[in-house]
Amino acid sequence: MTDILTLVFRTFMSQTDVTKDLQATAPSAPSPPTCSTLVLGDHSISRSVLLLAAVTAASEMGIKVMFFTQTQIQSLPVSLQKCVPNLSPESLKKIKFSYPRTVEELLQQVASLHESTNTSPSPPSLIIVDRLEAYLCGPGGVSHSGFHPGEQSCAAHLSALLCDSSAFLTQLLKQRSSSSAPCRLIVSFQSEVDTVNASGDAFTTDPILDVLDRYFQVRCTLDRDRSYEAAAAGLQEVWNIYLSGSGITRASSTKECEDRPGVAQEWQLLIFPDGLMEFKMV
Repeated sequence: MTDILTLVFRTFMSQTDVTKDLQATAPSAPSPPTCSTLVLGDHSISRSVLLLAAVTAASEMGIKVMFFTQTQIQSLPVSLQKCVPNLSPESLKKIKFSYPRTVEELLQQVASLHESTNTSPSPPSLIIVDRLEAYLCGPGGVSHSGFHPGEQSCAAHLSALLCDSSAFLTQLLKQRSSSSAPCRLIVSFQSEVDTVNASGDAFTTDPILDVLDRYFQVRCTLDRDRSYEAAAAGLQEVWNIYLSGSGITRASSTKECEDRPGVAQEWQLLIFPDGLMEFKMV
């Protein structure tokens, strides 16, 4: 489910929240067979969350990460360098960056994850796609919403392939080492509808999101807090994080979670003037 994102939030948690988290946290329930999360929000902050997830997965969990993005990553952002100043080169080697330029190239590269030559000696346990909307939007034939005509079917095709690849790699990981499974999937998307309510749901229906929600079990919505309290706290930025979706609902209703705290569904991301990032439970 959201095990990697939750690990990110807790690893870089505000120190005032660490004790509270230790008191509230019980052994977690088993993760479902497939783990897919859609990160919804401004691409600049969602990319930082994706990179933080990749780095945490590689360094804390020791798993391989496949990171798809259109934009070349020459170095980690300053904010991430401040969060993980002692990141080892060996951990970074576990993250493979790939730069498909078009949705056709992305489809081809995701499909190639099935090939034995790419899954040997060990396949990735986390697939990340940065800025899905950038692949659905392109020059020529753009509709009034900014996407190609047929963008919904394209979004469905790509999402289905990503989920299928994740499920395939999960089975492969289980065959080789059950401790490495499942293969998680995290995709970021910046909706044309960027106004959300307190539960993280858009006020206006976005047809692309309607499609994506059918494939991704959890939605992680990033909503910037522009209130006076946030500005008065002396922070550069404050982002509210809402976790919702079928994956959260199932985890909260399982027998294992009836007598113990479930996954926190609301967090805050605090960004300080020096670039340092901290997460706080709400």
